[in-house]
Amino acid sequence: MTSQASLEAADEKARKDRLVAVALMCGALLCFACLDTSAKWLNRYMDPIQTVWVRYIGSIIFVTALINPATHPGVLKTNRLALQVARSLLLFLSTILNFFALRYLQLVETMSILFSTPLIVALIAGPLLGEWAGPRRLAAIGVGFIGVLVVTRPGIGGLHPAALLSVAGAFCYALYSIATRVLAAHDSSETTMVYSGFAGVVLTTPIIPFVWSAPASAMVWLIMFAVGAFGALGHWMLILAHRRAPAPILAPFIYTQIVWMIALGLIVFGDVPDGWTLAGAGIVVMSGLYLLYRERVRKAPPSQAAG
Repeated sequence: MTSQASLEAADEKARKDRLVAVALMCGALLCFACLDTSAKWLNRYMDPIQTVWVRYIGSIIFVTALINPATHPGVLKTNRLALQVARSLLLFLSTILNFFALRYLQLVETMSILFSTPLIVALIAGPLLGEWAGPRRLAAIGVGFIGVLVVTRPGIGGLHPAALLSVAGAFCYALYSIATRVLAAHDSSETTMVYSGFAGVVLTTPIIPFVWSAPASAMVWLIMFAVGAFGALGHWMLILAHRRAPAPILAPFIYTQIVWMIALGLIVFGDVPDGWTLAGAGIVVMSGLYLLYRERVRKAPPSQAAG
């Protein structure tokens, strides 16, 4: 009887942890949507490089306050220094490409393109990690890229050419995700987190004196602070969510971010996405969700994966 009660208590705790994790995940995605919204707003008043610098400085301050050699001895020691630097550089490239694209594109347009990242990861994981996609997953990847083409509509007077920046950013972020998976086997998540903002700060700080625009109002100062705060808070909530629930449970909620992007784009900028953008976004999201489903089936025991 006591054993049964213990099992029920453990199940109840696991259920509550999953609910909290989902709430944290959704909160993190709202923060990231607010981050992009703030960055797009700031692009009206300053060079995107300055916005990128503000984003990384805020992240570095937050991460250093929580994770440093005093609180986590040996946190700076890495077994794959070159890969840590390369990963940090890829994150920086993805960020700066996205921030430049946001100057010209709607929030939902950039997000729809960036949602192709899981498709790219599934495609390049074969040659890079030996995780080859089967015919069903390849078909889902192909359909997903059709969705990206629907959003961008190349060659038919569709989206602004800046959409190519978002496409390049998605490829950089896919390589960043691959590097993160490889580093998980060599370094702690705390070490990887510390190195994440390295390239962003090192590469943008020397340029800042040449592109700096003094904030013209208290509102600009506030939004600059918000860019750093949203980025740092979002990543912190993401870490807390993954500590409470496994990635397969949380991954599908990534696509809720497009709801926030549509809402914030409408409220802050008055942007109304056209039918092509919404249709393409829907195709990309459905393809991504199917890939997540196939990944769960592939990793399930044979008796469960048979269907």
